[in-house]
Amino acid sequence: MNEFNDDHRCPGEEIAAYLDGELGEAALESFEAHLKTCPSCDRELRTQRQLLCTLEAAFGGSRSFDLPRDFTRVVAAHAESDVSGVRKKSERRRALQLCATLALASFALLGAASGALVFQPARSFLRVAGSLFELVWRTIYDGGTGIQVIVRMVGRAVLLNPNGLGFFLALAFLIAVSLLPPLIAADHRAQIIE
Repeated sequence: MNEFNDDHRCPGEEIAAYLDGELGEAALESFEAHLKTCPSCDRELRTQRQLLCTLEAAFGGSRSFDLPRDFTRVVAAHAESDVSGVRKKSERRRALQLCATLALASFALLGAASGALVFQPARSFLRVAGSLFELVWRTIYDGGTGIQVIVRMVGRAVLLNPNGLGFFLALAFLIAVSLLPPLIAADHRAQIIE
């Protein structure tokens, strides 16, 4: 009994080696004996032989062909005429818009695929930008409200006391308000030093 039947397996890799003539003498005799008893391996061998013959017929007799005269000049002329529309300003703008759209779409798809890697920094940036916008808006709103209160108070003091006392009180108030920021800054510096 040969080695292939003892193992109850068919030697698939030996078929290719057999076709290439790479089997040694003992292995060749053993394989040919196995082929006589195994119809499956015999069928596989015939199939691979047919494939090799088909490949040989398809690629073995490759014919060369000559290119037409001035082939490169004709191809270059066609290529130039095909891209002539890109030289126009509207075509360049359309191409730029298309590239930008494709870049945004790919960024969005990659961002959706990567999840937190792309969207988390964007969310953080928007959160910080929103906080900064709210701080600026609050400062402008509160400053405007404070100026409105001061103008009303000074206006009332001047209008209610036309003899000059109202003007003196308004001037004293404005001086006190203008000295307030340096006093607050000095107090903060003193607290930091302590």
